[in-house]
Formats: sequence, structure tokens, C-alpha cells
Amino acid sequence: CETCSKEEAKYRCPRCMKYSCSLLCVKKHKLALSCNGVRNKTAFVSVNEFTDLNLLSDYRFLEDVGRTADAAARHCIVHSPATKRLLYFLRNKARGCNIELKTLPVGFTKRRENSTTFNSMENKFYWHLKLIFPHCHAEYTLKGVPDDKTLADILKPYIDPVESDPVVCQRLKIYTASPQSDVRILMKIENRSRNSVRYNELDASRSLLDNLKGKVIIEYPTLFVVLKTLKNDMVVLGQ
Repeated sequence: CETCSKEEAKYRCPRCMKYSCSLLCVKKHKLALSCNGVRNKTAFVSVNEFTDLNLLSDYRFLEDVGRTADAAARHCIVHSPATKRLLYFLRNKARGCNIELKTLPVGFTKRRENSTTFNSMENKFYWHLKLIFPHCHAEYTLKGVPDDKTLADILKPYIDPVESDPVVCQRLKIYTASPQSDVRILMKIENRSRNSVRYNELDASRSLLDNLKGKVIIEYPTLFVVLKTLKNDMVVLGQ
């Protein structure tokens, strides 16, 4: 068992392929790695390992995609004129802030999740925001984040040794134990080829709006919080 290292393994997680001996260890590994236990239908399989089962799985996956796309095309609310006007309004306001905001077609997960709004009275965006801590395999979703809030203040409830939530602090221990000067905030650069993925490094002392200016955002910002002392394969633009 890769969780307790005591008992003989009986189960293997379809998602991350880790071995477990009991239901308790299965739950522990899901919690520790944020693993949902659902097999990744789009995971890479080499030609040498490709079997009839993989072919059948791919065929069923494409059938599911077809059904989802057809259901989305028939959805009356998401195709209503009011929804289209709202998306146009958000894109237009973002363009006024020098942000290229792109929205995905109906049926995509990010389109369904996005809760970003614009307050005309305050002339301010309230962003849907996702924080990813790759060294701890942790993700957190924030809603209604004002665009004038600094990135340092946004991260305080997560990695600040004093102000962070005790449960979150324990999970992100590697971040809270490191000097704040080692924390880097990266955002993926969109519209690049898959074999040339690059990231922009953001300034934690500046507001979310200032960091997003001049960048392409697909639905909502996703920020990667990494430590510069640890090795990672995330190449920052300019390196």
C-alpha cells in the first residue's frame, strides 16, 4: 500500500494508479492528492500499449462528447439573447481595461463554472479565480474577487503563517514554511502551441487588475503558486 506502507495492496486507483489496501487508505490518498478516483479518459497511451479496450474507451468518450454537445446546443437559457448580451458586456468591459477576455462555447466546464461579474456602479470586476499549488497538489476556487485587491492579500488566507486557515495551512505546509520571497505567482500564456507552453510571472504587490492588463484570459484567471527553490518544468517567458 502506497499510503500506509504496511498492508498488502488490494486496490489500484483508476486515476493516479496508486495502490491501496483498504477503503480508509483510498480516502486518505484522495484527500492528500486531491484525486477524484475517476479514470482520465484523455490520458496519453503509447501505440505499443494501445489495445482494443483503449479503442473502445475512446469511442465511448467521443459518444459522450457528442451527446454533451448536442444537449448544450439545445439548451434554451444559455443561448438566450440576455446571456449573449451579458458575455458581450463582460468582454467589452475587459477590453476597456486592456484585457482580452475570451469565452468558451456552451458545454465547456470553465464556461459553466465562471462566475465573473462587472459592477457598473463601482466600475470594477469581481473575478472568478482559481489558485493552484502544484507542490501540494491542491486547488482552490475563489468567487467575487475584486480586481483592486493585491495578489499578496489574495494569497494571505492560504500561505500566510499567521492569517491562513489552520486546515489549509497544514495542507500547504511547504508554502507556509518557506520565506515569502521564495513564492512566485505564474499565469499560463494562452494562444501558444502545446509544445511551447510558457508562463508570465506576476507581481504580488500589485493589484489583480494591473497583473491582468495586456494578457489573454480564457473565461477566468488561473494562477499557479510555486516556490522558486523547488524544481519545476514551468518555463517563465524570457528565460
